[in-house]
Amino acid sequence: MFVLANIFQPIINVFEHVLLFFHDTVGIGWGGSIIAMTIVVRTLMLPLTIKQFRSMQGLQTLAPQIKAIQEKYKDDKQRQNQEMMKFYQENKVNPFGSCLPLVLQMPVFISLFYMLRKDLKVDICGGNGQLAAYIHQHGTTLANTYCNNVEPGSAKFFFIPDLTAPATGAVLVLLIALYVGSQLLSSLLMSVTADKNQRYIMLALPFVFVLFIKNFPAGLLVYWITTNLWTVGQQYFIRRSTGQLPPWMPGSGGQPAATVPAMAGAAAIAAPTPRSSKGSKADPPPPPAVAPPPSPKRKKKKTGRRR
Repeated sequence: MFVLANIFQPIINVFEHVLLFFHDTVGIGWGGSIIAMTIVVRTLMLPLTIKQFRSMQGLQTLAPQIKAIQEKYKDDKQRQNQEMMKFYQENKVNPFGSCLPLVLQMPVFISLFYMLRKDLKVDICGGNGQLAAYIHQHGTTLANTYCNNVEPGSAKFFFIPDLTAPATGAVLVLLIALYVGSQLLSSLLMSVTADKNQRYIMLALPFVFVLFIKNFPAGLLVYWITTNLWTVGQQYFIRRSTGQLPPWMPGSGGQPAATVPAMAGAAAIAAPTPRSSKGSKADPPPPPAVAPPPSPKRKKKKTGRRR
């Protein structure tokens, strides 16, 4: 852990300066500073996100040919890998392009994790040497000391009592609900054109991550939820502009694909068949007009008078 922190220390210093800028210069609270930093990072990553989308579209278009190569060389994995790489190069498609945004977010995630445990904690709750005095008095470590122990309320953000400490109780339940909900919605939008197996994996991952994130500082969950919400909005506008929104999303402009043909078929059956001006032998003749039955004649009564 310490070795990893030392490797990422230059990046940690950069993001710490970004957070201090938003907090000290702009005047945003610590929770708002984390959200602002997340928005800045995701904005800078927009070109890569567009490249990721194009890469996913390219792979989706080439899926039948990729499957054919896999079937052809299924008994020779080495040859299969060679042919696949050759195929990707010929079609100028990067199979790992869709992973770039996720990979680039990992340094931010790791940096924020260590900042909330050590470096940023000194800025949030270590004013006037109170943090150092508390650690010395109680014989604890910086990582195991939280701002509420030193200066209660200094790291509060909305319903979160301490951004530097792991959430507990109802706060943890609400944060996990927000994380899982935003992650599922993000995964559903990102996997619109993916196959079923990939979709199942993407939908299962949030529940697996819950086992780990419950022990993270609450500020890290704020970053992750903000990232998910940004991804939802971003994917919504991209999918809407390309006409690939799922039917259950507002703005999809259509009904599910399965119901459209059925409705079209029903309309075709219900609609009358147009008749040509010249007529056709195959067309059944119109039914003969039936004359209404004659009304019964009334008999005149005899009055007995002669005319």
